[in-house]
Amino acid sequence: MKFEELINKIKNEDFAPMYLLHGEEPFFIDKISETIQKHALKEEEKAFNETVVYGKDTDVVNLIHTARRFPMGSPRQVIIVREAQHLDKIDTLESYVKAPLSSTVLVLNYKYKKLDGRSKLAAAIKKNKSIVVFESAKLYDNQMGQWVNSYLKERGLTIEPKASVMLIEFLGLELEKVVQAADKLIVAMGPGNTHITSDHVAKNIGISKEYNPFELQKAIISKDVSRANRIIKAFGANPKDYPVPAITAILFNYFQKLLAYHYLKDKSKQVVASELKINPFFVTDYQNGARNYSGVKVAQIISILREYDMKSKGFGNTNTSHEDLLKEMIYKILH
Repeated sequence: MKFEELINKIKNEDFAPMYLLHGEEPFFIDKISETIQKHALKEEEKAFNETVVYGKDTDVVNLIHTARRFPMGSPRQVIIVREAQHLDKIDTLESYVKAPLSSTVLVLNYKYKKLDGRSKLAAAIKKNKSIVVFESAKLYDNQMGQWVNSYLKERGLTIEPKASVMLIEFLGLELEKVVQAADKLIVAMGPGNTHITSDHVAKNIGISKEYNPFELQKAIISKDVSRANRIIKAFGANPKDYPVPAITAILFNYFQKLLAYHYLKDKSKQVVASELKINPFFVTDYQNGARNYSGVKVAQIISILREYDMKSKGFGNTNTSHEDLLKEMIYKILH
């Protein structure tokens, strides 16, 4: 079941007796769990019918006893197990899963990984069609832009491609951070303003319009040495905001795709966008990059990025400063 479909069913008070919310992305798990808490019980029903526990502090046998309890003055009771991945002897739940109480809504928030599909519990859940299983998968970098677009569209806003990339590259692939920033932008835009630009992102999210990883990438693509050095100097003065691993990750993503671009037979705009899984708006970045960097050089750059990512984490580096590491790395890339 898709996230939006499940959220709508919950809002319409169509509840299952049990939910297994598992997978690497905690954002969707938290949102589904929060929606169940909000809609399953009225405020006056929660005192006696809502139980929230944590996996590491919970005995599964006691959890089963609680789940088999009948609600008081309410059509249902809700039990939320946060961090359910830490439940000891979780397979003990198998007996309850075979015959869950219809007046109980049991929610397992099993984060950062999937429940072992070979386990007794997983087998029992699979057999019981009344139980809802939602796998919360991490979004890949090529999916994040579309997700941001959809999130904003649902709230009546649009965002230009450059602004979307700035947001994602600055914040990474943690959905919670991206959503917080998007919500901040929604508030900052105010009534009547519905199109988010890179200027809005720079102003409201704390990203320098001139000195950010996106602009560094553009300087490298065009081999603008002086501009790249100015940006690196700004990064050097703010190591917490611009750590080397974050910068190497952004550049690695670009050059990895640039290497793939070199080997495409059909380099038309739509084919490139489809094959590289990028917005057509950014195809020119790869056309320009290919003119300035041969396939051999791109392969060398990828090795350089790996080398300096390791050095920034202390491997093979004793006392080189953050700024000097960046200077060395950019020099090797550009020359």
